[in-house]
Amino acid sequence: MHKNMSGAMLLARCLGAALWLAALAPAHAQEYPARAVRIIVPLAPGGMADVLSRTVAQKLTATARQTVLVENRTGAGGIIGAEAAARSAPDGYTLLAGFHATQAILPHLTKLPYDPVKDFEPVILMATVPNVLVVHPSVPARTVKELVALAKARRRELTYASQGVGSSGHIAGELFRFATHADIVHVPYKGAAPAIVDLTAGHVSMMFDIMSFALPNMRAGKVRGLAVATASRLPVVGDLPTMAESGFPEVEGGAWFALFAPAGTPRAAIDWWNRETRGVFSDAEVRERFVSQGAALPLGTPAALGAFVAAESQRWGRVIRSAGIKLE
Repeated sequence: MHKNMSGAMLLARCLGAALWLAALAPAHAQEYPARAVRIIVPLAPGGMADVLSRTVAQKLTATARQTVLVENRTGAGGIIGAEAAARSAPDGYTLLAGFHATQAILPHLTKLPYDPVKDFEPVILMATVPNVLVVHPSVPARTVKELVALAKARRRELTYASQGVGSSGHIAGELFRFATHADIVHVPYKGAAPAIVDLTAGHVSMMFDIMSFALPNMRAGKVRGLAVATASRLPVVGDLPTMAESGFPEVEGGAWFALFAPAGTPRAAIDWWNRETRGVFSDAEVRERFVSQGAALPLGTPAALGAFVAAESQRWGRVIRSAGIKLE
């Protein structure tokens, strides 16, 4: 009888402990984030990766009651920042604002100090933005065909800026050079902002810029748009032809920006970031700000981002090999 009572008491205590732990787990999960979180942006301040990340940081700092910091770790076309994120503790307190180059293009151009698939957990696809071919107003070309003729007549005189080696602007420029046989010179920058500054100042001739940043400069007359690198015309610039309409359907593409976490990051943290980031970009004012600039905000699940990155990597790998694009 004594033994039976002891066993019953032990069982009761075990059940009580289990119930206490079960009740504690949700409360503990709700405490995340318990301290400041950082988003590593591998590009210079002022670019789209930076703008998107700072939008998220500002909103979540207010709603999560924890500081969300944006840290710009520039260099090597995004490789330095991506490596720093990959080597960070997988505790949910460091994220990477990865983009097309760091996750889908550079792996086909060079040996990376990180694995874009094995070293990261996909979190959410924030935005996709198409490229647009723009020239400085001093360039005497008002169509793509006129630009090609000018480039062939002035061999290696025309220069094209890019956001960095392996960026969407770089790949688009190389595709343009491959498709048109135009002898133009690549001038890489550390991010979109410094490239745009030099383009509007006339230090470079042209650029495949993302629509969100090109549009204000086009409207201000600081650059002249020639064509969009999309399959169909964009409503925000409905009078601008596509590269396909201009005779070069191969030159199509743009940029995309997403959040990733170091591999091994707890699922609860990934789900929190996915949910809260969707909330940021679901705000009508925030969404309209980006959509009106030609961007799309896919958002979606971590699994959807993983599938998207895999498809993008396959696509750009084929393009890079067929066009013979190499790092300079």
